[in-house]
Amino acid sequence: MARFRVLGTNHTSFTVTSLDQTLAFFRDELGFRATEKMVRDPNMAENVTGVKGAQITVAFVDVPGHRLEFIEYASPGDRAKVIGRPCDAGFAHIAFDVDDIDAALASSRSHGFKPLGSIQVSDKGPNKGRKIVYTTNADGITIEFIQP
Repeated sequence: MARFRVLGTNHTSFTVTSLDQTLAFFRDELGFRATEKMVRDPNMAENVTGVKGAQITVAFVDVPGHRLEFIEYASPGDRAKVIGRPCDAGFAHIAFDVDDIDAALASSRSHGFKPLGSIQVSDKGPNKGRKIVYTTNADGITIEFIQP
């Protein structure tokens, strides 16, 4: 048994190419409240992440019941994009319940998100009977929209 207790979830984080573009979608399009962008101390960022020369700017976005963190790295210069498929180990996505899945797709398309497949009706589990679709952007941020 663990010698500590998990008190709650603090946030989920995504590394992005552009905080401005990402915030434009999550704040301006989806209507979530965002913090100001914050430049982190490079020494602290390097020591926390283990990335030599890490220079990062972060912003947080409050979504209903959770907080997202978005990180934009200015360095090191050899960083790359990791774009996985839903079948690849380590792949992650966030799911939002929405009242209109077609409108959610249209809205996300206007910000560079593209559906990975087509809208389907879930056949099992807690979302049985609900419409679902995955959509992703150039940074690999994948959002699943679920309509009751």
